[in-house]
Amino acid sequence: MSRVGKNPVIVPEKTQVSINGTTVSVKGPKGELEYTFNNLVTLSHEGNEVKVNPIDESKKSRAMWGTARQIISNMVTGVTDGFTRKLEFNGVGYKASVSGNTMTLNLGYSHPIEYVLPETVAAKVTKNEIELTGPNKELLGFAAAKIRSFRPPEPYKGKGVKYAEEHIVRKAGKSGGK
Repeated sequence: MSRVGKNPVIVPEKTQVSINGTTVSVKGPKGELEYTFNNLVTLSHEGNEVKVNPIDESKKSRAMWGTARQIISNMVTGVTDGFTRKLEFNGVGYKASVSGNTMTLNLGYSHPIEYVLPETVAAKVTKNEIELTGPNKELLGFAAAKIRSFRPPEPYKGKGVKYAEEHIVRKAGKSGGK
């Protein structure tokens, strides 16, 4: 039995949820999201709660139960409050800038990297920190991972792009000869 799936998703007053078969649409102050689930779960909207139930007791259905509930919860949180992901970059000459939905990254390569952000993700750069915000947690995580992949942090000097909460395990450099 899913402990996550048993809990209903509480919908705040300023957020609207509509269910059409297996498609869930959520509207709120930060935007609008839509997701289509498979036929292994049933969705119901009663008052200010959304409940998810498995269609039967099969292993796949029970696995999708908690997953579907958490996706709906993330959608409601995203359109109500939004999500934020912070990245830090360290290195000589490393810099980033944003113009519109295009981010330009200078990360020690011979050329700048132009990255077009997904349409619902916004970025703000301050000194050596990139702050990504948006209502869709999945797209936000994808954009953060993509930016990090351009220059992952290396263990010797810590140069590269890392998540703000990430801890890099440092290695000792080579020991010089006598």
